[in-house]
Amino acid sequence: MQFKAVCFDLDGTLLDSLADLADCTNKILLKRGFPEHPVDAFRYFVGDGAKMLMTRVLPEEVRNESLIEDCRQDFETSYRECWNEQTIPYKDIPELLDALIGRQLKLTVLSNKPNEFTLLMVENLLAQWNFEVVLGQREGIPRKPDPAGMLEICQQLEIPAEAFLYLGDTATDMKTAVSAGCFPVGVLWGFRTEEELRDNGARAIVKEPLDVLDFLI
Repeated sequence: MQFKAVCFDLDGTLLDSLADLADCTNKILLKRGFPEHPVDAFRYFVGDGAKMLMTRVLPEEVRNESLIEDCRQDFETSYRECWNEQTIPYKDIPELLDALIGRQLKLTVLSNKPNEFTLLMVENLLAQWNFEVVLGQREGIPRKPDPAGMLEICQQLEIPAEAFLYLGDTATDMKTAVSAGCFPVGVLWGFRTEEELRDNGARAIVKEPLDVLDFLI
């Protein structure tokens, strides 16, 4: 098939943001007297939105809706101050984006990160590339793996889902792509394993960003 567009997940796919996410979250935990988590543990904490991140990092015995929401609000305030301390595009992502634009594919982003931060990060760290649509988690729109956000991108660009390559690093991303009808490509430079990606619908796996070009006619 001749693809016309690419949809990227953000964290773990375009941007290596794990250290900043971990540092910000651990500060919130320490402030409340809860234990910190090692950075690598956040590979499985992140990916499903800020509320789920807070749910996963809090000790099970103290979790309740009030505390989770309090921590979520604290996270969004704190993350504004530390989101860009260590976060950078992954190696070869700039070259991949150049190549995709050179081949006249439209670029989009769909993330479970709050919309404010999704836009902020794309505008500041990926500013030299034209992303046609950038969507994060928004009030009233179900988060991935619900396909609503992906289908909204398809509608805005008037491009059918089957003409999209969908790149992501988690089960959530693969499920989203499958549900929407996109071509799911699992990336191995992100946060999760090849087994997880294949088990959740990846039709292809890429080890390096420039390997994506092999799918283009």
